[in-house]
Amino acid sequence: MKGAVHSHLEESIRPYIDLIDTLRSVGIQKDLALPTIAVIGDQSSGKSSVLEAISGVELPRGSGIVTRCPLELRLKKVTGGVSWNAVLSYRDKKSEIVDSSSVGERIEAAQIELAGSGVGICDELITLEVMSPDVCDLTLIDLPGIARVPVKGQPEDIGNQIKHLIMKFIEKQETINMVVVPCNIDIATTEALNMAREVDPDGKRTVAILTKPDLIDKGTEKNILDIVHNKVIPLRKGYTMVKCRGQQQIDKKIPLEEATQIERDFFQDHNFFSCLLKEEKATIKCLAIKLTQQLVDHIKKSLPHLNEQIKKQIWELRDKLKECEAGPPQDPKGAKLFLTEILTSFNDQIKCLSSGEQIIEDNLFVQLRAEYEKWNDHLNDTKETFYNSTKEMIATIQKYRGREMLGFCNYKMFEDILQKHVAKLKEPAIDLLNTIKGIIIKQFTDVVNQCFQKYPYLLEITTDKIYNIQSIQQEKAEQRISEQFEMENMVYTQDPIHFKVLNEFFEKMFSDKEMFSDTKVMFSEEQLPIFHLKSKYSEILQAYYEIVVQRMADQLPMMISLFMRKQTAQLLSIDMLSLLDGANVSELLFENSDAGKQRKDLQARLDRLIIGQEKMSNFI
Repeated sequence: MKGAVHSHLEESIRPYIDLIDTLRSVGIQKDLALPTIAVIGDQSSGKSSVLEAISGVELPRGSGIVTRCPLELRLKKVTGGVSWNAVLSYRDKKSEIVDSSSVGERIEAAQIELAGSGVGICDELITLEVMSPDVCDLTLIDLPGIARVPVKGQPEDIGNQIKHLIMKFIEKQETINMVVVPCNIDIATTEALNMAREVDPDGKRTVAILTKPDLIDKGTEKNILDIVHNKVIPLRKGYTMVKCRGQQQIDKKIPLEEATQIERDFFQDHNFFSCLLKEEKATIKCLAIKLTQQLVDHIKKSLPHLNEQIKKQIWELRDKLKECEAGPPQDPKGAKLFLTEILTSFNDQIKCLSSGEQIIEDNLFVQLRAEYEKWNDHLNDTKETFYNSTKEMIATIQKYRGREMLGFCNYKMFEDILQKHVAKLKEPAIDLLNTIKGIIIKQFTDVVNQCFQKYPYLLEITTDKIYNIQSIQQEKAEQRISEQFEMENMVYTQDPIHFKVLNEFFEKMFSDKEMFSDTKVMFSEEQLPIFHLKSKYSEILQAYYEIVVQRMADQLPMMISLFMRKQTAQLLSIDMLSLLDGANVSELLFENSDAGKQRKDLQARLDRLIIGQEKMSNFI
């Protein structure tokens, strides 16, 4: 590669490649795609030989999958008598290499560490930085060769795994796809070129390298030239033909420098391909220059968009960091003040929730009201059953006659009818209580998760408090419900109330009959004897049951809301503030590892993007 690129071009090329290498070193590629050249090819396509010739180092060789991890080759041309030097890095490891002959072994060792000792693959990147006076300024990413049939020890879907890994690189619009294809096979059938065409159908960012021109069948030379001249499968970045060291030359240990001269002599003496030298479409040297220029041009075109993406992500990350806050202060005084603030904020949200000030769809009151309406509907549904049971009993009233004289009725009988029917409402009332308890616990714990999601200990304590308070309040509410049903056993209402309901009942009953539709029927205390007719007993009981239903429809929801909603919110607020008295503040504010990790990750992303923005400022 000596003298491959003129010095005045090197000065303009190197900064752009260094910029992208620096951005990748700080990890910008984790946040957005960087301009790069991805090298792909079918197994045995000559991909490794091409990369060896460009980089000047011997890469791992063998049968089957040799490249098992993406290998980033950073080539840096150095002058001033500096000798060959290389640095291999992966994960958090970095080591210097001074002997070029050991590069292949070091890469193999790194691949074993990352992908295991078998023949599997891994998507973790290995970076080899080569500094030499004999290379071009260029960065390439070598990807595993495409395999169709798994060999012994490989998973059955190894082909799909490799394609998936390759796609992660080549589908990005910022990637130039360098496809290596042997001349001695049908180019249209190569998997590598088909994959490139799939993600780049117009061929705007694909460059093809034709290898093994010495192995083509005689008589096919013109067909190969048509391919190189873009007449078969057009590619905007075109084709370049190269002839690298063959296995025989490798076995004879012919050095790369000598192989370069052999390559040039091959094209110069070839009857058909000599024209490619003049057209600068042949030899490794020509390829290296072309790739360097294409990469730099690609970087220049990508920088404005890259800069905008970095700016946008910086703004988004700063907003996200504000949302997840800076975390609790480390000093005891600041930590207690911070705890006071978040407890007060929690109490405010609970108060807002329990008082109905939270104006959102499907809020707490909407859910409670729906359950109370179901309770009211259930009570109304029991009226007909009660009415039918009283009619049946009154029809056989003689069976229930006690010591009273003929024509009189036993009042205890009517009490029994009412008491037995009302008692059947107790179980649905307890069910209502349990349903309301579930809704309130869900709504309150949602606030807990929202306020304390980053503080697991505080979240657990508060959740336990809600369950404990609700259990105690449930016992109180159940006691009051039992008392309510005991009171209903007394069968009592004020006479004016009973008269009012009776009048409403008889007015409705008569208005349903056509002959009485215009008649206004009203009864008073003076007309009380009219109700002593046996035919009216059922209506009297039904009117009273209307009063029971009205009482139950309102009093139970009010009672349940008092104990389960209002008092729970008050007790919880008091309990939460009591945490400030003698509490272990650091324990309460211990952060969930996920929350801390999220903040750390966001800050790391922001830091590297800011570095990237600073590095790019001289180029925009």
